[in-house]
Amino acid sequence: MNIFSSEQLYEADRITTEKQGISSLDLMERAAGQIFNWLHQRMQGAQVPIHIFCGIGNNGGDGLVLGRMLIESGYNVTIYVANFTAKRSKCFLINYDRVKKITKKWPILMTSEKDFPEIHPDDIIVDALFGIGLNRPPEGWVKALIQYLNAEKAFKLSIDIPSGLSANTPLLDPDAVVRANHTLTFQAPKLSFFLPQTGKYVPFFEALDIGLDPEYLMTTAPLAHLVMKPQAKTFYRQREKYAYKSHFGHAFIVAGGEGKMGAASMAAKAVLRTGGGLVTVHVPGIGRDVIQTSVPEAMTMTDPNDKNISKVDTSFDPTVIGVGPGIGMASETKKALKELLSATKRPMVIDADALNCISEDESLVGLVPKHSILTPHPGELQRLIGSWENDYEKLDKTKEFSKKHELLVVVKGANTITVVGDSMYINSTGNPGMATAGSGDVLTGMITGLLSQGYEPLAAALFGVYLHGSSGNLVAQERGFEALIATDIIENIGDAFLELFKQEQMPAPPEEEETTEQ
Repeated sequence: MNIFSSEQLYEADRITTEKQGISSLDLMERAAGQIFNWLHQRMQGAQVPIHIFCGIGNNGGDGLVLGRMLIESGYNVTIYVANFTAKRSKCFLINYDRVKKITKKWPILMTSEKDFPEIHPDDIIVDALFGIGLNRPPEGWVKALIQYLNAEKAFKLSIDIPSGLSANTPLLDPDAVVRANHTLTFQAPKLSFFLPQTGKYVPFFEALDIGLDPEYLMTTAPLAHLVMKPQAKTFYRQREKYAYKSHFGHAFIVAGGEGKMGAASMAAKAVLRTGGGLVTVHVPGIGRDVIQTSVPEAMTMTDPNDKNISKVDTSFDPTVIGVGPGIGMASETKKALKELLSATKRPMVIDADALNCISEDESLVGLVPKHSILTPHPGELQRLIGSWENDYEKLDKTKEFSKKHELLVVVKGANTITVVGDSMYINSTGNPGMATAGSGDVLTGMITGLLSQGYEPLAAALFGVYLHGSSGNLVAQERGFEALIATDIIENIGDAFLELFKQEQMPAPPEEEETTEQ
């Protein structure tokens, strides 16, 4: 699934009406009809009061069409119009008149806080105040209306986007955004749904197909790509029957330090669980027995320094190198990292303290092999690219960094975003339980394991991130978020592979009642 900017979606609307020979009103009927179907399937005529709050633009027009459809189907609906300006869209005005023709219960025009209605906690609120074209924050009594709705305990459903939120620009006013329980967005999700500062306003969403021109959607370069199960399945490489372990590469993990040998152990085990054929782990002297005990399948190389990485054998020629988990930032470690980067030509996976070393010495980033994969958490990313004012500036800076150095950057978070040049790929798996010690070390091992098997760097990054989140989801389903630990993710990697090819269960048909002939 692709994610488009608001400008691209407006263009898609224009092209759709032109090519399909329909009007904007027809497209609005189609869009609101999808919202109606969603509600009707769940309510089945229930007479729960529905309060629809409309703006005076096209999003308000969608709300009016929905209200008309619900009224015509016998639902208990009250429509309110936030009448804050004399400017109204043409589609809004036409649909306002259409509502007036089918009911004596005309939309209520709101002009101040005294018009705010009483809403019962069991009622339903539909938010159709503002759409994706909002370019300034709601103010005055309209902002107060949004805050009033947020304070109500009734279920809140937003049409296309929670009012006050922009599709692909920074947050305008955090106190003037509808906190929807659910959002039904048209055609494709918006970038703001996946970013830390704005995603919290969209805890759940569904994208409804409103029939926008498929050719435009397929041929237009999107703002970002959303990696879901169908996309992840395309990355998978089937093994040949007569394959040998050397066919799946030899991964070299440089990790660990005094008190941090768990990082090396988890990264190495994740390589193997993801399908790497062989793994050798370079660790300080104190780590040899730890690795050979905790990961008996791995081979070890022991550093001359007992506590830190100080010298890595650069004559060793593995398929891929993963470096950073738990190595610390001792001066001898930084020197060893520089020598390793200078001697390595193939793409690497670089994480944790290796990233921090690079941040402290700008000369090191120029030594990183092209198309290597960097996996920073927010703090490590900030040290790499500098601070940012908002999530959009963060992504812009990451793109510039990626282009300048020809590197892939995996921006870890609730929705991990992989940046390669101007392209962004948003992961759809994962959960809050994965915010736990060692989770990043596991991801380093998984991506390294995929690279070792011959996956291209972008495929390895995207597939590794997807499987990592999927494995975490499988754990959370059994144990909950709080009980999830990093080694659980490793143990469920196999199930994450299997999950790719599980068929969705169709609901069983209702059983027919037995009848007795008289």
